[in-house]
Amino acid sequence: MSEPRSDWRARLPAGLRPYFESAPLAALFLGISSGFGFAMIGATLTTRLAQHGITKSAVTAFALTFLAYNFKFLWAPIVDNVRLPLIGRYGQRRSWLWATGVAVMAAVVWLGLADPDEALYMVALAAIAVGIAGATFDIIIDAYRIELLEPRQLGVGSGMSQYGWRIGAAAAGALALVIAQRAGWAAAYMACAAFALPAMLVGVVMGEPKRHREPAKPHGLTEAIVAYFSPLTEFLKRQGALVVLLFVLIHKIGDTLANLTLRLLFQDLGFNNDEIAFYDVGIGFVCLLVGVFVGGVIYTRLGMKRSVLISLVLMAISNLSFAGLAAAGHTNLGMAAAVGFENFASGIGGVTVVAYLSALCNLRFTASQYALLSALASIAGRVLTGTTVGALIDAIGYVYFYVLTTIIALPGVVLFWLMMRSGLADLSLGSAGRNGD
Repeated sequence: MSEPRSDWRARLPAGLRPYFESAPLAALFLGISSGFGFAMIGATLTTRLAQHGITKSAVTAFALTFLAYNFKFLWAPIVDNVRLPLIGRYGQRRSWLWATGVAVMAAVVWLGLADPDEALYMVALAAIAVGIAGATFDIIIDAYRIELLEPRQLGVGSGMSQYGWRIGAAAAGALALVIAQRAGWAAAYMACAAFALPAMLVGVVMGEPKRHREPAKPHGLTEAIVAYFSPLTEFLKRQGALVVLLFVLIHKIGDTLANLTLRLLFQDLGFNNDEIAFYDVGIGFVCLLVGVFVGGVIYTRLGMKRSVLISLVLMAISNLSFAGLAAAGHTNLGMAAAVGFENFASGIGGVTVVAYLSALCNLRFTASQYALLSALASIAGRVLTGTTVGALIDAIGYVYFYVLTTIIALPGVVLFWLMMRSGLADLSLGSAGRNGD
């Protein structure tokens, strides 16, 4: 006679059981699909363009395609409020999950077919399409995840989501490099389009999130305008809202500047595709897994606020490791150490900071508010990367550039410490982070 399905979890160590509940496991697969689109227009596209001999200024300008992720809050209320025809009867969250999944797959295939040597503008258009489709996919994935998780699961769920995000980004990035080396970039992008499927399957298996709250249907233009701005106005009414938004805006600038330029560094130091795939993707992924696990332990034992502060300090320091690599030159050991430490720190931050941003949301406006918060978290870094970083690296070199990114990260650390001292880190939480809501 077979044992009840739930018994296998009881045999796991107590510290591991929360990771194997259905909602955190679903967050893992949602993260896989969320991560791959970012990789397609991030490190993978940077490597592809660099190998085609595109100038540094032009390559870094492609970072502007990420702006769709920063401005996704502009159309996030549509995802919250507009019911899709035909498939809308399966639920607001599930229908949008499936529709945007198909859209991002089509955009990635288009990007793979565009040739940088023949028409760089077509590559730019395709990258923008991937950015818009991927950003919309992110909106619904984040909303689905937050509404699926209970408040007690936000830390574990955020960790699993980060596991998934890095699995998706790393696996898609490595697969693209390996296939491109042997069959060309078009085949690589077509193969990677399949990474949208895990999130779409989660919608099939898990159904519509039970914590999802349908917003009131507006009647007339005036009510529609009020409904559009309601997520923002609700947030701004909270005590210390502007301070919280300032923290979200600045805390990740240094990290974003560093990460979006790493492939340029690797290319200029002479690392080939196989080395990048093994060290940046392989070693980095293992260290990230360790970091996410450590982040979960820290979150559980120290609580959200102190764990966030620790992760901010580690992420700032990690940028110095790439200054060291730039000074040392082409060294596999140096690359492994730098990439390993950065991914370890990012893994911890992925649990703690994402849990905090998720807890800030009101369940009536989950898609809109998380889209706003996650967009603010990286917009400054991406704008600076796309407009000035290429010329800045040429002017001061990689070593001083990565030292500068460390200095830029410090104001975010100090501001969050002040938020902890004043109590704003608690007062700003929304219903997604409170029990009983």
